[in-house]
Amino acid sequence: MEIPVVDFSAYELEKTNASVDHLERLSVELRKAFTEVGFVYLKNTGINQKEVDRVMGVSEKFFCLPENMKKPFSRGGFSSNGNHGWISVEMESLNPRRPGDLKEAFNTASLSSDISWPSEGVDDFRDVHISFYLRCKELSLRVLRVMALGLNLEAEVFLSAHKHIGSDMNGTTLRTLYYPPVNSARVKENQLRCGEHSDYGSITLVFQNPKGGLQVLNRAGEFISAPSIPGTVLINIADLMQRWTSDVYVSAVHRVLLPPAGDSSTRQSLAFFVQPDDEAVISCCDGSDKYPPVKSVDYLLSRFKDSYK
Repeated sequence: MEIPVVDFSAYELEKTNASVDHLERLSVELRKAFTEVGFVYLKNTGINQKEVDRVMGVSEKFFCLPENMKKPFSRGGFSSNGNHGWISVEMESLNPRRPGDLKEAFNTASLSSDISWPSEGVDDFRDVHISFYLRCKELSLRVLRVMALGLNLEAEVFLSAHKHIGSDMNGTTLRTLYYPPVNSARVKENQLRCGEHSDYGSITLVFQNPKGGLQVLNRAGEFISAPSIPGTVLINIADLMQRWTSDVYVSAVHRVLLPPAGDSSTRQSLAFFVQPDDEAVISCCDGSDKYPPVKSVDYLLSRFKDSYK
């Protein structure tokens, strides 16, 4: 089964309200996508390609800087937020059974005013990332509302656990990713650009450039391609949402393959990882005990422990 494309224009960011009928239609379409595949492409969300290109452009300038200019902004070097900052190539293994991933990343995990940001050679880095973070936040809240309706729940059920996005009481992160050219002669056995994994929180918003490689594991146990579709955002379910909904919404495993031999192109993507508030306790919303309750921040930290050496 291919990943469906859903028109979100009835509830796009520029619109203050959506009719009950439009929300009902959207909730049915999203439920179908998230129960059958775990991923969906949304078009007409209100986030346009120009915004995406701007973030990717300033991010690429940062990733192309010498390592000594990036190192001061390394993840783990900020006392107020341990997940904020730059991750170098092979530092992270999203599938711990594989060698380190062949990618770099920069996590915007804190909007705190006392966080230092790259500036030399990358004008507007901070402002561009924070602006896009806030746009993704607003779209995410709309999607979460529609998802609740798809389960015949109160519209605010999921939103009530996402009140602190953008503060240090919530782990939601905008991650810009850069996949440098691959030297086939130096690739380790079983190494990928990004190993197989599921995401950790509620949902993830993904924006890609045209260079492919992203694959999604469908319900039949087959990896299918998830190419870039201009003008869309790819959204997937993450682990805590699967627990929350007692496996109604499915957290799909995905990966990024190496490019074909001889292909020296780079790849870029943006991922907005939506996490419930740190102190939110996620338990099955149907009242079952299919999964034991877990605190959002505890689950997030346990997954970080697996991914970093």
